[in-house]
Amino acid sequence: MPYPEELKKFIRKVEKTRPGRIEKRKRGEEFPFMSAEEREEMLKYHPDYKEEGRREIKIGPNKGYRIAHEFVDLLEAKSRVDPDAVDLSQVDAVTDVLIIGGGGAGTAAALLAQENGAKVILATKLRHGDANTMMAEGGIQAASKGWKDSPYFHYLDVMGGGHFKNDPELVYTLVTEAPDLLRWFESLGVMFSKSPDGRLETMHGGGTSRKRLHSCADITGADVMRALRDEARNRSQDIKVLEFSPAVELILNEHGDCAGALLYNMDTEEYFIVKAKATILATGGCGRLHVQGFPTTNHYGATADGIALGYRAGVKLKFLHTIQYHPTCAIFPEQIEGLLITERFRGAGADVLNVDGEKFVNEREPRDVESGAYVKECLVRGKGVPTPTGKLGIWVDSPMIDIIYGEGAVKRLFIGKWKIYDRQGIDISKDPMLVYPGLHYQNGGLENNANCETSVPGLFIAGEVTGGLHGENRLMGNSMLDVHVFGRIAGENAALYAKEKAREAKLTLDHVRVYHKEMEEAGIVTDRVAPMLLPDYTNPEVRKRQLTAHYVGTLR
Repeated sequence: MPYPEELKKFIRKVEKTRPGRIEKRKRGEEFPFMSAEEREEMLKYHPDYKEEGRREIKIGPNKGYRIAHEFVDLLEAKSRVDPDAVDLSQVDAVTDVLIIGGGGAGTAAALLAQENGAKVILATKLRHGDANTMMAEGGIQAASKGWKDSPYFHYLDVMGGGHFKNDPELVYTLVTEAPDLLRWFESLGVMFSKSPDGRLETMHGGGTSRKRLHSCADITGADVMRALRDEARNRSQDIKVLEFSPAVELILNEHGDCAGALLYNMDTEEYFIVKAKATILATGGCGRLHVQGFPTTNHYGATADGIALGYRAGVKLKFLHTIQYHPTCAIFPEQIEGLLITERFRGAGADVLNVDGEKFVNEREPRDVESGAYVKECLVRGKGVPTPTGKLGIWVDSPMIDIIYGEGAVKRLFIGKWKIYDRQGIDISKDPMLVYPGLHYQNGGLENNANCETSVPGLFIAGEVTGGLHGENRLMGNSMLDVHVFGRIAGENAALYAKEKAREAKLTLDHVRVYHKEMEEAGIVTDRVAPMLLPDYTNPEVRKRQLTAHYVGTLR
């Protein structure tokens, strides 16, 4: 819906301050960046720092770790299946490498595993490509040009953005592999935005010291996913894709190695067993857990399934106490609430303004600091813009981009977002966008090393399900880099493991029995089951009926 009159009066305040902001920009003046001390102070307003939002988990390898209630609920839950009712001798499919998750990380892993001689089954919960990768907009960081930039500066930015708590080995791998990843993408047909002379266009992102953000307009993830998915489907002789087939339990063998997974066919409502020499978890993020009640930019299947599966198998958690809240998610119109408003808007020159049309923070602060500033402005200083339904937001003054780059720049640089708002009757080249922080990225996850190996032999992980790379905060453009750099590494190493290290042994679900017993001994009495698979916004009884903790087989 278009902006009602009650919001238009606040837009007029934005328009009133615009000439003064333009003059400041011409003089090279900008709102100052915060000092390290000021940033630490601002983080007190970030949702991650609310202690009442966390509690200790009572079971598993991270017993005593304080994480969000929603994560604890997920982990203090029973398996969806009764291990005593599963006949593991009835194997339905056998492969070299089983990949769980069909987004960017999983598909990149499939391509590299196949190139290294492996037969691959890629099992995905929804359609192939229905993942957060498809929804990524802002771009991908890589020190590609050489001029005034290098992996050295990229490394420092990543470490600084993560409060210097990141795993250094993972960060080193990320930034040194980045330029080669761009070349690989282009070889697959990804169409990056380029200047008239053919050079890759670059832009600043929050927390970057150099312009190294590459993009495909504002639909980077969709274009990357298109190229990866097409390539995987072209190799269908070696890569078999199972859609609507989420994993509900990992399967180990008597040596304790991961040996495949129990999948669930959402069409036929049947469970089936895939035996694999190596398994890769690439299940993505957690936005649909709606931690602390926040809206999310994430796709419908982002329910942290891999966290539940890996933790139950014995893999430790790392940095799961920190979640990324993207500062700019649409808060109005309500039909698009939670929609990601890419950071590229701010990198291109859109000002961030309060209800009086005033700047109150530099637009390129790291995301956690930026989000904390928005929350403080709305809930503490009382300077948020009220929506017709009583929510609060902050203006992103997108018309500034047309003023800076010339008429038509907003539509050219952000065609995807322009179209979405145009359908709502709003022209974002003429009117600002109203935003508020929302759940965007799972900074932490399961523990792995730079080879994507976990503590469970034969189990590899890649992408948003992992923890350690980003420390306590991720910078813009490093997620697209993360999932594909480590997806490729996971695929290659899983194929090598399948060829050289995999051990044949009896399949077992004993780890599930042990986990259930530990829950019982900890006094956890619950009817919750995990993984969640899909959020149910209408009737939670539907999911409970279809996939109980004790049912194995078809409902039909």
